[in-house]
Amino acid sequence: MSSLSPRDRLIVPLDVPNLDEARTIIDDLGESVSFYKIGYQLGYAGGFDLARDLIDDGKDVFMDLKLLDIDNTIEKGVVSICDMGAKFLTIHAYPKAMRAAVKGRGDSKLGLLGVTVLTSMDDADLAKAGYPMRASELVAKRAADARKAGMSGIVCSAREASAMRAIVGPDMAIVTPGIRPEGSEVGDQKRVMTPSRAIAAGADYLVVGRPILQADHRSDMAKRITDDIAKALA
Repeated sequence: MSSLSPRDRLIVPLDVPNLDEARTIIDDLGESVSFYKIGYQLGYAGGFDLARDLIDDGKDVFMDLKLLDIDNTIEKGVVSICDMGAKFLTIHAYPKAMRAAVKGRGDSKLGLLGVTVLTSMDDADLAKAGYPMRASELVAKRAADARKAGMSGIVCSAREASAMRAIVGPDMAIVTPGIRPEGSEVGDQKRVMTPSRAIAAGADYLVVGRPILQADHRSDMAKRITDDIAKALA
């Protein structure tokens, strides 16, 4: 991962309700961003076609679909997404689901990411959901399961990135959402970190949404974040 440039490491989520808004964001960001994430909101509003357009334009695309279903459904779904040319696809980090995804990927270059624990959840949320362990413990368990299943990487909070690197090793990607530049509002995220601290902790890719999408000058904010990443790498 050391060959990645600061710009390669920044992922901007297109969390908007329609293609017009998504294309406005892409135009605003121009060459300051080369990597976009498409999730449920835009995916169900034409986002799959936009993903193909972005890939054709030389951009990287992260399909954040968090698949979790019976093995056959996941396997066949991954086969279909392989044909798109996306860089990453998320799978909830349940062992059977990840094994099915790896089987569906076959020899494709699609990177499969195991979603460990959502960054909007903390220990209290997990307790309410019936998990008898802390977030850090569940992340560690699921990271180990992802490595055993043959996944390409994991998604976790930057707070856990350093500890997870020891579990997944040097070759698996660590993608961290919940990134907030100094002075930004946390919003509904609970386990957050600044860009430079996340990189220093061992994250490979940073997902930065609202601080960029809600900025008056989006490309300037993106550059501020990539500059922060560059400082951490230096």
